[in-house]
Amino acid sequence: MRKVLPLALTGLFALSACQMADHDDPADEARRLNTMAALPLHAYIPDPASDGVKAVNRAQWVLGKKCMVRLGFAGFAILDTKTVESTYPVRQGELADEGTPGDDSPYGVVDPDLASEHGYHNRTPDTSAQPQEWPADQYTALTGSHGSGDSRFAHGHRIPEGGCLGEATRKIYGPAPKVTKVNGVKLTGSYSLAFQLWYESRTKASGDPAWKKADRAWSACMKKKGFTYPDPDKASVDSHWLGHGKPSDKEKETATADARCKLDTGYVPAVQSLEARAQKTLIRENKGRLDTMRAAVERAVRNARTVIGHEK
Repeated sequence: MRKVLPLALTGLFALSACQMADHDDPADEARRLNTMAALPLHAYIPDPASDGVKAVNRAQWVLGKKCMVRLGFAGFAILDTKTVESTYPVRQGELADEGTPGDDSPYGVVDPDLASEHGYHNRTPDTSAQPQEWPADQYTALTGSHGSGDSRFAHGHRIPEGGCLGEATRKIYGPAPKVTKVNGVKLTGSYSLAFQLWYESRTKASGDPAWKKADRAWSACMKKKGFTYPDPDKASVDSHWLGHGKPSDKEKETATADARCKLDTGYVPAVQSLEARAQKTLIRENKGRLDTMRAAVERAVRNARTVIGHEK
């Protein structure tokens, strides 16, 4: 296995051009490792842009449309499912705030230039599915999400559990997996096992003395730059970054220092190797369950394509 050296040792590579050629630039290495796809469990989570996932999304709306007509929403009879197959429902007037800070990578900001421009507001827009607003009564019927004062009936018909889209999901996937809780969040989807194991692997890896050592090195680097945080997670979720449409100068300065300290201390290679190892262990221990989950997803894709094929 190729050994990744800390940035502090890269000066030694000047002694030999061949040595330099054998090692990635620290920034390139950090960017390569700082993706979900670089971790083993990612293989068990389908790509939202894949044909299979798109087929399931389309089939959910095909079945959901029939359910909505059954519940008395006559206008859905002429709904073109192609116009909504890449959307997810949002209650009218409650679109999520796109200015919320966040990052889609496992270890946060690693590009100082990007951080100096966007701070911690680095979430990549999800182009696989876009929110679409629906009136409150239709939203409730579609999702089964009941707000204060919402009825559990639509035009005298009881709304199915999870709404029409939830009913459609059960028809495509079969009975929902047992509900599990991860860090207080309920997981009910077909990929809940993979997400549960992902959380467990992070918990295990972050408790490793080597991870804590990486946190301390990063924190010491940040302190020299005038920022006091025990680890990168605490910096990225600082409450001062919330409630602003654009990152403040302070946020940009903090995020830039964060990224530079990750590079200077070799943070990402250090912690990623620990998390990858933890995930490989959990995959071995849960191989049968993961294979069963994958087979269920493959059946769901076949079911979805059958539904689409019978659409009228």
